[in-house]
Amino acid sequence: MLQFYPQIRAVHVTAVIASGMIFLVRGIAVQARAAWPLAAPVRYVSYLVDTVLLAAGVTLVVVLPGAMFANGWLEVKLILVAAYIVIGTFALKRAHTMRRKLLFFIAALCTYAIIITIAWTHSPLGPLIWLLH
Repeated sequence: MLQFYPQIRAVHVTAVIASGMIFLVRGIAVQARAAWPLAAPVRYVSYLVDTVLLAAGVTLVVVLPGAMFANGWLEVKLILVAAYIVIGTFALKRAHTMRRKLLFFIAALCTYAIIITIAWTHSPLGPLIWLLH
């Protein structure tokens, strides 16, 4: 299965980008007070992309050697993904005011960026790794 690593990684990275872009567009539209970001078809496309993202991510964990994850970066990333999901729900619909939705939207985007840097650097420190070197 390791021979399919490049293809699985490409699917995962594509899904990461698509998921982030969908969230960004939906979040901007929510800030513009549009109704369509919460419509069922839009949510279902988001769920589909996120399911592909999760499946590809789990597949990568299964096919890669365990030593790749020895420093704890994957655990930190997964905790932040859970936080990103919760923060994102507040940004899109659960926060009661537009100001709070905006603050949650910014927090979710920052969390997304940290997750990306953790995955890129394979360090639980994420963007801080660049400051320490």
